[in-house]
Amino acid sequence: MALRHIIPTPSAYDYQLLIKHLLRTPLLYAADQEIIYRDQRRYTYAEFGRRVARLAGSLAALGIRQGDTVAIMDWDSHRYLECFFAVPMMGAVLHTVNVRLSTEQLVYTINHAEDDIILVYEEFVPLLASVRDQLATVKKIILLTDSGLIPSQPLDGEYEAMLAGAGDTYDFPDFSENTMATTFYTTGTTGLPKGVYFSHRQLVLHTYGLLPTMSAMISTAMVNSGDVYMPMTPMFHVHAWGMPFLATLLGLRQVYPGRYEPEVLLRLIDTEKVTFSHCVPTILNMLLSSPSAQQVDLSGWKVIIGGSAMSAGLCEAALRCGISVFTGYGMSETCPILSITAFKLHMKDLDRDAQIRIRCRTGLPISNVMLEIMDGAGQPLPHDGKTTGEIVARTPWLTQGYLKDQEKSEDLWENGWLHTGDIGFIDEEGYLQVTDRLKDVIKTGGEWISSLTLEDIISRHPAVREAAVIGVPDEKWGERPLVLAVLKDKDDPITGDDLKKIFVEYAEKGVIPRYGIPDRVIITDAIAKTSVGKLNKKELRKQYK
Repeated sequence: MALRHIIPTPSAYDYQLLIKHLLRTPLLYAADQEIIYRDQRRYTYAEFGRRVARLAGSLAALGIRQGDTVAIMDWDSHRYLECFFAVPMMGAVLHTVNVRLSTEQLVYTINHAEDDIILVYEEFVPLLASVRDQLATVKKIILLTDSGLIPSQPLDGEYEAMLAGAGDTYDFPDFSENTMATTFYTTGTTGLPKGVYFSHRQLVLHTYGLLPTMSAMISTAMVNSGDVYMPMTPMFHVHAWGMPFLATLLGLRQVYPGRYEPEVLLRLIDTEKVTFSHCVPTILNMLLSSPSAQQVDLSGWKVIIGGSAMSAGLCEAALRCGISVFTGYGMSETCPILSITAFKLHMKDLDRDAQIRIRCRTGLPISNVMLEIMDGAGQPLPHDGKTTGEIVARTPWLTQGYLKDQEKSEDLWENGWLHTGDIGFIDEEGYLQVTDRLKDVIKTGGEWISSLTLEDIISRHPAVREAAVIGVPDEKWGERPLVLAVLKDKDDPITGDDLKKIFVEYAEKGVIPRYGIPDRVIITDAIAKTSVGKLNKKELRKQYK
């Protein structure tokens, strides 16, 4: 029998999944709730709705039409949140520019995205001015300022003055939910940055996909309308992991910290009573290592760790401070969240060590996510907690390709699954564990050793603040693991050989094979990071080759 398709009556309204619909609920339920930017500004959701309309009207007056691209270069701010809504709600595309890119990469991404207007924070005006003649499509540049000072470089307007001259209402149109809403660029290990893009439908579904895991199931990951939210993942990085859309939908009190400075972040956590954040391990490490952390009560703070693996040592340090820390997993191409380490009900009474093991897992798939591990032939592997393969995904919010790059798009989507480039296993309870990146796994003497496993072990040493493990060439074995460690106390007399003993202990326990014991542990003052705070293993391999 044939499928029976629904044929709507001619007068039925075809309700599309558009970002503008995410804003209806909080304006109705939480109109008086606050949105806060540092010590610079605070206003209600009702005012936020008016400012979104004013921004759209201002951009329209500057000539922005459906299909045009508006770029923003800013730290985390109320302005950024306004752009998350106003620009796509007009039918334009928001390009969230990674302000930490090299000058060459910055010019490439702006030209490749074909930006029409750039909204630029005062700190980045000199940088943009220095390459203005290289920007092929940019018609106007608008200043974003906290200081109120007007730079010497000629610009085409100032954000607040622009909004002041616009009306409080804007007729946001209906259009196809498959319309592109956002684009940004992911920096891989080789070549130029690759553009990913997401539609209204994908961003709305990603937001609703988070709701069951984050707001309905009783677990460590719960977030509700009583929480106070502050992102510590840049808003240019996958929409701050999509969390501002969820926070807005739920009507949370939102705090935007601007540039990440430990003292400012800790002060805002304390004074604004922040209860929910997300960040890469580097940021949490930075906060816990700050002397100011001793004066702040961090208990009751829930933090999602993503971007890089959360080590057991960092998890333990956070739990000691009363922080409920757990892992989220995804990538730029996946919008980004695929899984979160929500506890199952029978796990609520686990002891501390068992809790840490679960919290550091890569997590359970959130609603509407299919995850598999596959071998080199594209065949699914058993979920037995030990068999590893490449992690592949299917969900409604995956980028459908790379912007203007058909060949890499097909490689990403080989055989109809999005290929993450991560290696991992899925256990009998359905928890995913990433064990390494395909490019980061170390092959020594024909056998594989996970750099993440070794990083997890060294993180447990009480003297170590952060660490990275890479494979370096070896004439006899092909590759050998090299450990780089940053100490909590730079004056600590401990040596690399002292730190190496922890790997010997774990080999004797059978946790790692003896060939997994690194030959060298190098103590260093700093470890190279990418533009979004992840360990830059490409640079480290080059540096220590």
